[in-house]
Amino acid sequence: MPMSAVERSTQASADRSPNGLSLWGEGRRRVILERLQPEVDAGRYPIKRVPGEPVQVEVDAFADGHDILTCVVRYRQEANPTWQESPMTLVINDRWRGMFTPTEIGRYHYTVQSWVDHFKTWVHQLHRRVDAGQEVSVDLLIGADLVADAAAHTTGEVATRLRTYADALRAGDLTAAFAVSLAELMATYAPRRYATTYERELVVVVDSPLARFSSWYEIFPRSTSPEPGRHGTFRDVINRLPYVAELGFDILYLTPIHPIGQTFRKGKDNTPTAQPGEPGSPYAIGSAEGGHLAIHPELGTLEDFRELVRVAREQYGIEIALDNAFQCSPDHPYVREHPDWFRARPDGTIQYAENPPKKYQDIYPFDFESQDWQGMWYELKGYFDYWMTQGVRVFRVDNPHTKSFRFWEWCIGELKAKYPEAIFLSEAFTRPKVMYNLAKLGFTQSYTYFTWRTAKWELIQYMTELTQTEVKDYFRPNFWPNTHDILTPQFYPGHRGTFYARAALAATLAASWGLYGPAYELLEHMPVQGREEYRNNEKYELRTWNLDDPRSIRGFIGQLNRIRKENVALQRNESLRFHRVENNFTENDQIIAYSKQSADLSNIVLVVISLDPVNLQSAWVELPLADWGLSSPVQMHDLLSDQRYIWNDGFNYVELNPYAMPVHIFRLRRRVRDEHGFEFYS
Repeated sequence: MPMSAVERSTQASADRSPNGLSLWGEGRRRVILERLQPEVDAGRYPIKRVPGEPVQVEVDAFADGHDILTCVVRYRQEANPTWQESPMTLVINDRWRGMFTPTEIGRYHYTVQSWVDHFKTWVHQLHRRVDAGQEVSVDLLIGADLVADAAAHTTGEVATRLRTYADALRAGDLTAAFAVSLAELMATYAPRRYATTYERELVVVVDSPLARFSSWYEIFPRSTSPEPGRHGTFRDVINRLPYVAELGFDILYLTPIHPIGQTFRKGKDNTPTAQPGEPGSPYAIGSAEGGHLAIHPELGTLEDFRELVRVAREQYGIEIALDNAFQCSPDHPYVREHPDWFRARPDGTIQYAENPPKKYQDIYPFDFESQDWQGMWYELKGYFDYWMTQGVRVFRVDNPHTKSFRFWEWCIGELKAKYPEAIFLSEAFTRPKVMYNLAKLGFTQSYTYFTWRTAKWELIQYMTELTQTEVKDYFRPNFWPNTHDILTPQFYPGHRGTFYARAALAATLAASWGLYGPAYELLEHMPVQGREEYRNNEKYELRTWNLDDPRSIRGFIGQLNRIRKENVALQRNESLRFHRVENNFTENDQIIAYSKQSADLSNIVLVVISLDPVNLQSAWVELPLADWGLSSPVQMHDLLSDQRYIWNDGFNYVELNPYAMPVHIFRLRRRVRDEHGFEFYS
């Protein structure tokens, strides 16, 4: 029995109730959007790019039936409410791909929108009907209505042109239906009824170009004096700048520059008690002279520091980075003024830093469960605010994984809202999930496990993870062969070839790399017994370095950085590809070969490195020319030796001597002809 009017009204009211159709929103939206990438933790965290670095967006988009869809990527700068759009194309199996390129430092929002495109569907079906010889007069009238509808949603010349096309279709003009200009007009002005927009607006943080491609050099400023026994100064660091520039580094990072505590001061090689005159560890921050906003008096004045920042940037193009270490010596003013910021022990003493069995009695860590956590957060953020007003934009952050993740997300977010060009390097040698979380919540770059990855299979596995998984969208690796804390066992024999190979791996596998000098280029390799640490460590004593020591590999380091700057292929990580290296059809595990390429294939670099520091190694390296759109032969220009070789598609012979040079960095130069018919390589 049919429902009465009252019954129909009652049913309609039920449908509008919280349990009715209203929960479904606009039910005529037919497109489903799924599996959008890149998206970090369902949009909880942003992805990362630099200006000019494209964002490739993919999504599954499909609808019921056989209608044709249109998909677009929508994007905008955070402060601009107006969306821009970029078309997406169907790749395969309902997977769509599009791209946009942010141009300015800051934050961008992006999403995807898709709809059933009735005009494209009509054109497609009309083609099939015409090809089948069917009568299409009614179909042309349907198209005319679609075009007229678009005309009604715009004005001026565009509306006039659309109405003209609609009239032509009503008059039976088949050529008008397939006009390219009509398709372009309809793509722009046809109404998008019942479009589906992805459920989230996602964010991309666009950082300074140095965030993607940079070379870091670490020094202890107190060890820059040319006179043995004299404490270095900022003026000495200024005098060191030409040397750093010669090496080709663009970021000079200084270990902490603040006053050092006296209580429980550590002595040479981390002995528990310092002898008279020993300077202590710069990581035991704070004394009667001040804390994190003060400068060690022997380094100079605030004006001297500002001059260092200015000269480095203006004369040498070098950014000064500060080493941020949120910890205090027992003599730090915070200990007296804010004792509740530290964890008290039952005997009334303050808990010092420990990593059992290691003890750091000269350091008190902050307690991020303090009752006054808000006051502490604001004070710690004030450290960055202060040094940024002195011109610093780059910070290496010591052990961020031992501080609150929520603090870092808030602090870095607040700072980058004011200083979007700021760079924060995470020094967190810890568990993978922790390292990745720090990158997600705001750290610009990260130290990595490269320092301990020595075997060929380890390097390939690790680089595949960093460059071919979702990690690549938020984790920017920075490769260091050594740090002032870490001297790994491969260096202990002191083989020169090891220093060459590890520096070359760091500088060419990753777009950003760094080293601790002058210890590295002077081949320092003696460890403390039983620890992966340097003997005579600068953390606990002043050092005087002979930069002109004939053993130095400073020339090689400079070559690496010059090659990196001259070859855009080495300035990104995504194109990294490993190549087969064979002896008698068996993989040679002592030679690693890999390439990187620019997006337009105009710059292709192949790196071949021996991992054997003692024996001469030879093998055959596969060169897949066809994959790069090249044909045999090509010239392989070794950018280190300036020698040139002719290679063909397939396998080519290499030989590497660890006592000469265990590294080839080849740039592929293709064969071309000029107007006179001469062959040469370019």
